[in-house]
Amino acid sequence: MKFSPALQQATLIQRYKRFLADVITPEGEHLTLHCPNTGAMTGCATPGDTVWYSTSANLKRKYAHTWEITETQQGAFICVNTQRANPLVKEAIDAGLIPELMGYSTLKGEVKYGEEGSRIDFMLQADDRPECYIEVKSVTLADRDNGYFPDAVTLRGQKHLRELMSVAAAGKRAVLLFAVLHSAIERFSPARHIDPKYAQLLNEAQKQGVEVFAYKAELSADNMTLKSTLPVVL
Repeated sequence: MKFSPALQQATLIQRYKRFLADVITPEGEHLTLHCPNTGAMTGCATPGDTVWYSTSANLKRKYAHTWEITETQQGAFICVNTQRANPLVKEAIDAGLIPELMGYSTLKGEVKYGEEGSRIDFMLQADDRPECYIEVKSVTLADRDNGYFPDAVTLRGQKHLRELMSVAAAGKRAVLLFAVLHSAIERFSPARHIDPKYAQLLNEAQKQGVEVFAYKAELSADNMTLKSTLPVVL
């Protein structure tokens, strides 16, 4: 996924009201960016970090600039725009970069399913095998080289795990794919210190046939590619 037009650089002053961030450009201009991330963004929004932002051509937008990447003062790159995770995964599936998800002829997005009124991120179909339901979660919370999800209690994430267990129980393929969008992360675990219920459900889901994968993105201010698998430690 290449950023086009190229991202621009600034220094973070503060993130506030969840969806806003103030930055200062190298020329000294103060800007307010849209922050497309509802999470805690722990470790991703330290004042003084470098922010890489995109600019929309839509003149109707109140905030024309969008925070895409954080480059921390320790040199890590983090994609904080959670809306990038699904297109990144789709690009990787289409390019055959995720061997576990190869061999299907059709890919559909945002398909309604489940008893709790959910939408699956992707559904893969083929004539010779059961349908494959894929839920994508982006991972940006890091402690040294350990990555965790979620970064706050997630009732929605718990619901998705229950839905995936129902899919597996019906004889279809259920996949939970963690897209690791932090360059320092080398392994993944559920954040039981933040949301113990989610960690419990994830462990139960795997035992009931839900496949759990973690794939790490290669990140820079120019592009992102989901390409390497990471160990999952439940």
